[in-house]
Amino acid sequence: MSSMSGVDLIIKTRKEFERVAASHIKELLGPGAEAVSAPWGYLGIVFVKGIGADRWKAAELIAEKIPEVDRVLVVEEAVKADLPEIEKAAVEVARRYIQSGDTFAIRTTRRGRHGFTSIDVNVRVGAAVKEATGAEVDLEEPTKPLYIEIFQDTAAICVPATREYKKLRRDKPLPLQFFRKVAIGQLVYEGDEEAVRKMGERIGRAVQTFEVGELAILLHKPMPSKSLGTFLEAVEAGIESRYQIQVRSYGRPVWKVPVYVYELYQYIRSREGEPIVVTDPKGDYITHVKEELAQLFRRDRVNVLIGSREGIPTGVFRLASLVVDLVPEVTIATDFVVPSLAVALVSALEEAGALPRYVGKRRKH
Repeated sequence: MSSMSGVDLIIKTRKEFERVAASHIKELLGPGAEAVSAPWGYLGIVFVKGIGADRWKAAELIAEKIPEVDRVLVVEEAVKADLPEIEKAAVEVARRYIQSGDTFAIRTTRRGRHGFTSIDVNVRVGAAVKEATGAEVDLEEPTKPLYIEIFQDTAAICVPATREYKKLRRDKPLPLQFFRKVAIGQLVYEGDEEAVRKMGERIGRAVQTFEVGELAILLHKPMPSKSLGTFLEAVEAGIESRYQIQVRSYGRPVWKVPVYVYELYQYIRSREGEPIVVTDPKGDYITHVKEELAQLFRRDRVNVLIGSREGIPTGVFRLASLVVDLVPEVTIATDFVVPSLAVALVSALEEAGALPRYVGKRRKH
């Protein structure tokens, strides 16, 4: 058990790292500072007490020196976990912290049982803070987020001493719709059964990770049916395993990559009139042809050919729109080509100004 009396900082860590963080905090801040790990049994939480007026200096020191700490919150007010009291205290803090030209968001985390939800707190306090400060609400990238940390019967109104990190921020390029245009033509991998299976699974996971439009397994010479079957089964298994993770994790529909089998030269003929890009160390560095690449991606489908233990035959080069080198001086292992290709495409297309950018959701006024 613990108490929020005298808590100056609330520290958040990964679960089961709170004891390590608390130990480093005590050592860093010296005598007089108290670090309580997992109060009330809540993993990933450390209360820091006994630093008083130096709490901002201590917060910045902890953020700078202790990597086990994910977030440092400075406690500005602590009140009874009652909606009217929380609202009143939050407005008092906001008037000191938030100006009319700022944007803000209320981030509430409840621990314990209460007659209200975190959303109730966010809505009520958000409206009151907006009225008191004249600032706009921005739930994605607020310049001044305000944290309300509720533990049992006490609510702490906190200001963060560490920045917020988001996966999707304004002005980041959005490549997913361009990946959907990519049709990968992958030469079949040959080797012993176990190597073929592992390679097939890795390639399957890679194409599904980036949700490319399609994957064609290409044959350019006869090969044993058993080896081909093993490779195809492994590719499908790799796609399925990654797809299931994406379905559980993503808050959006997920594209499952379809798989086809072609003979290489018939594949080339069937894509006549469409852009064809060959990946090969003998080609141009991909960012040197970024403008040409951007032009190709104006089309509905861009076919990208990837070699295996053998590269794409040079006769195909003559029919290609571009031959590109992804990483000069490096021969990329077969199972790393798709991830390398994806990163290189994003870099080149972003430099060419071809990718749309995330502009954020509409702000609440």
